Amino acid sequence: MARTVVVTGGSSGIGRAVAARFVAEGDGTRVFVTGRRKERLDEVAAELGVTGVVCDGTDPAAVARLAEQVREQTGEQGGERVDVLVNAAGGLASTPEGGGLLEQWEAMYRLNVMTAVLTTDALKDQLVAGSTVISIGTIGAERRGGSYGAAKAALQAWNGFLSAELGPRGVTANVVSCGYIADTEFFQGAMTPERHAALVAETHNGRPGTPADVAETIHFLASPGARHITGQTLHVNGGAFTTR
Repeated sequence: MARTVVVTGGSSGIGRAVAARFVAEGDGTRVFVTGRRKERLDEVAAELGVTGVVCDGTDPAAVARLAEQVREQTGEQGGERVDVLVNAAGGLASTPEGGGLLEQWEAMYRLNVMTAVLTTDALKDQLVAGSTVISIGTIGAERRGGSYGAAKAALQAWNGFLSAELGPRGVTANVVSCGYIADTEFFQGAMTPERHAALVAETHNGRPGTPADVAETIHFLASPGARHITGQTLHVNGGAFTTR
């Protein structure tokens, strides 16, 4: 069945891999990806065949325009529904010039929590029975995460609320918590060979994660086989952090 998929932060890294995985479904599935850099979105749109939408997820007006564009274009196909929403926008926020500790923590919260909250709220009316919302978390929410980890821990708490809110409508909501994922822009060029080796040594399978590892987990959570999984945080970290 053709599906409508929206992936925020879909112009690079994990978001791009997620978009590519849903494109691979074929069957008329339509994928929207958002980002703040038009040039990068244009490249991804041309490479993957997705619809790129420039959108700053921390701006309520921009998110409202995104929701309207998705509604208009899916309505052309007689749908006006969103089957999968993946909140992949986030990362290490830059502190505003001249800002201090408060500004740093506020920026991290806006980028990693409010992008998901605002986007989900804007698209909520287009979610129907069988839809799913999946947000990207981090191992840093469990340990050594600083302001970034604290923001992602808040995202997990919000996900529990969202699951309870949307569950009666037949919509699931989960967080995929990532360990060290190579080949992304997350570390902004600061990854060293020593740090890479230390992070890989923490895993049980002796390798870093890949964007494709996360994309496959998300694709499963959006499948019929995962309809009774909701309100959960699923860890994709090679055993670097284990749960019971």
